[in-house]
Amino acid sequence: MSPTHTRLQLQAATGIHRGDRQYQQDRIEVFPHARVPGLVLAVVADGMGGRSGGRMAADQVMLTAQQLFDRYVPSQDDPRSLLQSIVRESHLMIKLSAISAEQEPHSTVACALVEPNGSCHWAHVGDSRVHVFRGGKLETRTKDHSYVQELVDAGALSETMARNHPMSNVLTASLGADEEPPFNYESMRLKPGDVVLLCSDGLWHYFVDAELGSALDRLDPRESCEFLIAKARQRAVGGGDNLSLAVLKLLRSDPRSTSAPRIAKSR
Repeated sequence: MSPTHTRLQLQAATGIHRGDRQYQQDRIEVFPHARVPGLVLAVVADGMGGRSGGRMAADQVMLTAQQLFDRYVPSQDDPRSLLQSIVRESHLMIKLSAISAEQEPHSTVACALVEPNGSCHWAHVGDSRVHVFRGGKLETRTKDHSYVQELVDAGALSETMARNHPMSNVLTASLGADEEPPFNYESMRLKPGDVVLLCSDGLWHYFVDAELGSALDRLDPRESCEFLIAKARQRAVGGGDNLSLAVLKLLRSDPRSTSAPRIAKSR
C-alpha cells in the first residue's frame, strides 16, 4: 500500500473597519491564484496622505499585487522575486500617481504568499505586520520601519513603552516616499495548525502578541477577525484608527480533497 501524503487545507478570512476616522484608507485582500489551487497571496496596505492620497496609494498597492500575482507561475518564478516586485512596483506607481494627487500619497504594505505545500513567504514596508503563530505562541513577526522600533532596537524603549509612545506613528520607510523602500523578506515552512496574521497598526496597537496568539488559536479565522475587531474597537474608546487584518490558518485535509481555500470577509 502506498503511503498517504498529507495535504494541507487553508482557511482564510479578512476583516476591516473604519474605526473612528472619517475615511477608510486601509485595504486588505486575500487573492487565490487563478490556476494553482491552494496558492494564495494576502496583502494589507495602510494608506496615508489625506482622503484621496491615502486611499489612492492603498488601492495602487492592491492593483499592483493582484496584477503581478495573476502573472505568477510557481514552476518558473521565484516567491522572493514576486514579493520584491510588489514592493518596488507599488512604490513606483504611487510616486507616479502623486503627480495628479491632491495630497502626497504613501502606504505601508505587508504581503504573504502561502504555497499548497505549506511554504510561506512574506515581506513588508512600514508598520503593517506579518505574524506567524504556532500553538498560540508567536514564532516570528516582522519588525516595523518606525522611529520607535529604532528606539527599541537601541534598548531605549520596551515593546510596551513603544506601543504608547507619542511618536509611535512616525515611519522611517513607506511606499511613495522619496527614498527607495527597504525589502525585508522571510520564509518558513508552516505546519498544520499554524496561523499567519497580517494587520495594520490600527489593529495590532491594541494587543500584545500573546493575546493575538490566544485568540487565533482558539477561534477559526472568521471568528478571529470578528473578535479582534470588536476588542480593538472597545479598547480604542472612540479614538481608533482604520484597522484591517487577514487570518490564514493551515489545517490537515483529506488527501483526496482538491478544494480551493475558503475565504471569508468581515466588514
